[in-house]
Amino acid sequence: MSKKVALITGVTGQDGSYLAELLLSKGYEVHGLIRRASTFNTSRIDHIYQDPHDPNPKLTLHYGDLTDGVGLTNLVRDIQPTEIYNLAAQSHVMVSFTMPQYTAQVDAVGTVAILEAIRATKLDIRFYQASTSELYGSTPPPQNEESKFRPRSPYAAAKLMAYWATVNYREAFGIHATNGILFNHESPRRGETFVTRKITRAVAAIKAGKQKKLYLGNLDAVRDWGFAKEYVESMWLMLQKPQSSDYVVATGVGATVRDFARVSFAHAGLDWEKYVEIDEKYERPTEVDALIGDPSKAKRELGWSANTHWEALAQLMVDADLKAH
Repeated sequence: MSKKVALITGVTGQDGSYLAELLLSKGYEVHGLIRRASTFNTSRIDHIYQDPHDPNPKLTLHYGDLTDGVGLTNLVRDIQPTEIYNLAAQSHVMVSFTMPQYTAQVDAVGTVAILEAIRATKLDIRFYQASTSELYGSTPPPQNEESKFRPRSPYAAAKLMAYWATVNYREAFGIHATNGILFNHESPRRGETFVTRKITRAVAAIKAGKQKKLYLGNLDAVRDWGFAKEYVESMWLMLQKPQSSDYVVATGVGATVRDFARVSFAHAGLDWEKYVEIDEKYERPTEVDALIGDPSKAKRELGWSANTHWEALAQLMVDADLKAH
């Protein structure tokens, strides 16, 4: 078998770091796209990054940006990857309401730029697009591959364009292009402004006497939370299929933000009601009430299913943040 070469956009993120670990363990040559910054933002992958002077580096980082289509095409031509995983995005839903144009440029047009790079180079590349359960918006659960898309944020609208662009390039140009419609997935590497990590970090800080209150928005929002380290395996499995398709990846179990907070605080021996207060500024202009995925197709066709559900996930995240304090 010829050597497999992967390009991961968003390699410094939660999913990118777990996926890089997985692919390296499978013998891949891995290339990651990172944005230029004046400070280092590679903390999630520092443990697997090698000195670039190594004659045979397994992980190579490249500066780039999804808004630079020419740069992306040149990079794809130079690396000649066999698989591309597009995980890069402006991925914070609330931020997309204040930065809608930027979100669309990166999340929607940026995806098209990668698809165009694949088409232009005429290389045999399998493409994974990180889609999102936010596409379903106000469609009631459970949601599967046939459910209607009803986006409720600029982020979801941008991701919807990326979804359909992926389908279109598959149908129009025969590219092996797959959408992974991943429901919420978390870990100790989750960004600190996302609600789950915000909760577990606050638990650790309050337990250590460094914080007094936690301010949250809508406690009634229902989400299907899974473990990111398990979810990246589904991405890899999708690209091993002879034919590309689209897959919902989820646990099939929902819980409210209130539930997640209650269990997280209880795991540290705290009563959440003593510390959590509501701040309306954290409520979205258009709320998504309930997202619970039906992962039947992924289980049937990929042999993938979630092992870690939301309660165990909350506890392992709290443990990691307590240890960090």
